[in-house]
Amino acid sequence: MQSTAPGAGPEARWVRDLMRAAATATLATRRKADGWPFASLVQVAADHDGSPLLLLSALAEHTRNLEAEPRVALLFDGTAGLAEPLTGPRLTVLGALEGSALPGHRARYLRRHPGAAAYADFGDFGFYRLVIAEGYLVAGFGRIHSFPAGLLQADTADCAALIAAEAEIITHMNADHGDAVGLYATALLGLPPGAWRMTGVDSEGIDLGLEGRLARFPFAEPVRTPEEARAALVRLVGAARAGG
Repeated sequence: MQSTAPGAGPEARWVRDLMRAAATATLATRRKADGWPFASLVQVAADHDGSPLLLLSALAEHTRNLEAEPRVALLFDGTAGLAEPLTGPRLTVLGALEGSALPGHRARYLRRHPGAAAYADFGDFGFYRLVIAEGYLVAGFGRIHSFPAGLLQADTADCAALIAAEAEIITHMNADHGDAVGLYATALLGLPPGAWRMTGVDSEGIDLGLEGRLARFPFAEPVRTPEEARAALVRLVGAARAGG
């Protein structure tokens, strides 16, 4: 049974977290030469509102396909590690890919995928943002929901100061509070110890990375300002030190 997800409630937030946590997605385009469907694996990051960000080469088949048809589908797979994958969540997001030269999009993507810095400046590579049209979630047998674009994007209308301060917050946390970042990963997410680094902070949570492994921890409540974000980070440290 298919239904429309209710309001901007916890289920919509959960779906956004599914997108934000993904390191990769399957990109489906329409092949320029003959119209056949064409699927490929891509690395993804997320804008502050959750819109997917991609780095694509003009030499790739999927990028050439965009010249004729910018409308695409991105499949986010949340079934990793499940004994029965079809009981887990899968989200298909429909939208149009648009090229982006915004420094913020570049910074968010490269912090999440630092290895991409080795080729991001090659002449044939460019950053793209998905302008979301709708989403389709299958979260297990009988759990099927449609999501309009508005529910797949966080409201960032009053988050300008937080967005502007993101790089400063990340630099400060990694340079001066690496122990706290490590606790977010180990004590709160149950991940193995290591030199975890913060790679992103937005109104709905923080992103972490360690040698190609990515993780996300959502805030209990959205934050809107740098001060609210710092207060939330302090509370998370306290919770981690208290055993979660």
